[in-house]
Amino acid sequence: MNPNDTDNQTTNPQTEAANGADNQAAAEAQADPVAVLEAEKADLKDKLLRLMADMENLRRRTEREVADARTYAVANFARDMLNVADNVRRAIESVPEEAKASAEGAFKGLIDGIDLTERDLLKTLERHGVKKLDPEGQKFDPNVHQAMFEVPNPDVPNGTVVQVVQSGYVIGDRVLRPALVGVAKGGPKAPANGETTDNPSSAS
Repeated sequence: MNPNDTDNQTTNPQTEAANGADNQAAAEAQADPVAVLEAEKADLKDKLLRLMADMENLRRRTEREVADARTYAVANFARDMLNVADNVRRAIESVPEEAKASAEGAFKGLIDGIDLTERDLLKTLERHGVKKLDPEGQKFDPNVHQAMFEVPNPDVPNGTVVQVVQSGYVIGDRVLRPALVGVAKGGPKAPANGETTDNPSSAS
């Protein structure tokens, strides 16, 4: 055997590896430029779509925060004003109906002035998104009502608000103060939402 043959056999794998690397590099260099551009285009499009989605989410979140700030900015002030509204209402209710009916002169002017003050106060609160709850006769709603006691009354559906101890208020879609109410019990079952009681007079 020729000694040179052994050397050639030893170096052949390295030579083949080097040739393979060169061939791969050459193949990459000769890659289709259109395919490369298409891949870059797809990548940029994906990044652009993600950025647009993020910006849209940011815009919606900002609009919601601004709307909430406008709606609820006066919540603390409005909550303090409820005590004023309560005191005005107590002043009106402290005068018996007979005294109101027979009031004359300055006393009548005082009563009318208190009534006008309450109406203007409620209108001012409404302009700022604060609305008074008047739940008497409505079905008890634990989201906006707070039951203080139960009143046995077989004439109205069970769970109906039959007395309002203290008026409630909402601002926007939030409860500023729940209405304190008395709830009927012992009457017929209240109809579920969307259900109506049968009316015999409407039957054909």
